[in-house]
Amino acid sequence: MITEDKLKNIIAEVLTTMDSSDAAPVASDEPCAAASCEVGEDLAAVDLRKQLLVPEPNNREAYLKMKATTPARIGIWRTGPRYLTGSSLRFRADHAVAQDAVFSNVCPDFIKEWGLLELKTQCADKDEYLTRPDLGRKLDDESIAKAKAECKMNPTVQFVVIDGLSSTAIETNAKDTMAAALQGLKNHGIETGTPFFIRYARVPSMDSASEATQPQVTVALVGERPGLATGESMSAYMVYQCREGISESKRTIISNIHKGGTPAVEAGAQIADIVKKMLEQKASGIDLQI
Repeated sequence: MITEDKLKNIIAEVLTTMDSSDAAPVASDEPCAAASCEVGEDLAAVDLRKQLLVPEPNNREAYLKMKATTPARIGIWRTGPRYLTGSSLRFRADHAVAQDAVFSNVCPDFIKEWGLLELKTQCADKDEYLTRPDLGRKLDDESIAKAKAECKMNPTVQFVVIDGLSSTAIETNAKDTMAAALQGLKNHGIETGTPFFIRYARVPSMDSASEATQPQVTVALVGERPGLATGESMSAYMVYQCREGISESKRTIISNIHKGGTPAVEAGAQIADIVKKMLEQKASGIDLQI
């Protein structure tokens, strides 16, 4: 059996014996000449948009211009029928980041330090959350009672933080997004309720939470399903008079909230402006004119 330590040694040996053209260091500002990595380097930190992997491209400028618009793996090149070693390892590194985002939990200390009330869906643990989507859509009875006892009732705006499918996204973006949104709503003269966190939750859990606190507008910050481009993407779902059984067309969404998409602080400002329009128009989703 190949142990983890033995596998690491094999990878290190392969990397040190790679052809020098395939092991050139990645420049910070200039496109690198090949898929490369140093032993111990964080592969997931390499900017794919700056990697020039195709040797002697016919149109280097056009290739780099296209690469700059997307983190997708364009023109990763090959050695024979296989990917280059660096490209293959980077793919596995990004896949590991995505898996970590899905299978890990938002740290309880993070929620406690933030000062959020913690609630839970009908899922008992992460495994049940991943295999029983239906149970992740509703709060359990204890959480419903807790929300009614400890949260402000009938607020104008209710903020809900949902772990969803990326704990990494929540721990990276939720605090700054909510802080900016709260400041924006305060500037608009709009009052908010008691924000809380829901563990093992999917998007419709915001409907169940809204039944408990009865807000005019519910804003849910949700960790989205990660891909190979990033494991930090979060979305904000906003609904006017959110209740169980509401149509999906009633949800207004800001997606791709992360450092490579819409920055958290900018998303928070957008949330405040959109919520103001929801209250003025008494609508959300496809009925809202933005």
